[in-house]
Amino acid sequence: MSVEVEVVRTVEVPTRMVHGPGALSRLGELARELGIRRPFLVTDGGVSAAGIADEALKHLEGAVPFDGVYPNPDVGLIGRASALYNEEGCDGLVALGGGSSIDTAKGVGVEVTHGGSISEYEYGRTPITRRIPPLVAVPTTAGTGSEVTLWAVIADHERKIKFNVGGTLLIGASVALVDPSLMTGLPPTITAATGMDALSHGIECYTCDYHQPFNDAVALAAIELAARWLRTACGDGADLEARTHMAHAATLGGLAYGTESAGAAHAMSQSAGGVHDCPHGALTARVLGPVCEYNVPAAPERYARVAQALGADVFGLPPMEAAAAGIEELYRLTEDVGIPTMRELGFSEEEIPLLARIAYEDPQTVGNPREVGVEEYEEIYRNAFARGER
Repeated sequence: MSVEVEVVRTVEVPTRMVHGPGALSRLGELARELGIRRPFLVTDGGVSAAGIADEALKHLEGAVPFDGVYPNPDVGLIGRASALYNEEGCDGLVALGGGSSIDTAKGVGVEVTHGGSISEYEYGRTPITRRIPPLVAVPTTAGTGSEVTLWAVIADHERKIKFNVGGTLLIGASVALVDPSLMTGLPPTITAATGMDALSHGIECYTCDYHQPFNDAVALAAIELAARWLRTACGDGADLEARTHMAHAATLGGLAYGTESAGAAHAMSQSAGGVHDCPHGALTARVLGPVCEYNVPAAPERYARVAQALGADVFGLPPMEAAAAGIEELYRLTEDVGIPTMRELGFSEEEIPLLARIAYEDPQTVGNPREVGVEEYEEIYRNAFARGER
């Protein structure tokens, strides 16, 4: 009997998770436990306008607020925020918002600890060697899972790309404070885009070349929760049960990422997000189905299991047919929650050669379960454009 020899792998989860409606009331206590005396509150104008930042500040003594975060944070934003952190003598971070705010806080942590520009710490260049300052991540959307990932995604407009920083526990948040009640006011468009992002993390991390049992477990849970509750959350933003389950889906999806990579859908959305400034979750959702269609022959059993998690009726079907049923269920969900088409997101078919090339150059390509080159990316993009018009 032959036994398949597995490569030695690791799972690193440096983040304490505190969750539940009303959990924001624990913010001050948790910050003090981490030794933070002068917190730097990283958030965006929308969160401030909604009054959530003021609510957080009630629990933080001596905090310095910074609400200059915008979608797809870039190198310049990180530099400006880091300068203010240092000027104000801060000694810890609180990120309040979506993935953009949390990634910005991680980027600030890297810069103030190591010096220089965040662009120097693109994965594969200058390594991160020291722990960033204590960070409490408080998500207000259910999507990126950045509160528990070991990554930050930063835009570089000069190169028209987005790049990864991290892959090490040294950048992970100290505490993830997940309060679903902070998400009840989100509009359906943001709910849909972020929720599909959480779903995509589960699907890609379960099927990627780097899958392993520990990540498989949380990936499947993320898929099941998002497939079951996203439509409800989009239809009734005040439904706290749906918001709670989607918050869990996002955090579980983030945990599924681990220290590794996802696959072609994230390679496409991450790289294309540097070409046009559009919602990452919506773009990922629009390419996810076509990527799954392309990948099925390489991992039919895994995509059949994804189909089951999505709620497709796969009883008695062979793996390839079950996988196909799951992909159709995925397309239905994408349309039901109103994900914009590629054109509505600002892209044109004339850009496909450019988009395919930069997707191929994205490091997440290597995690895809089926080998994919520039020509294959062009085929997938054509499918994504076509699907949006049906």
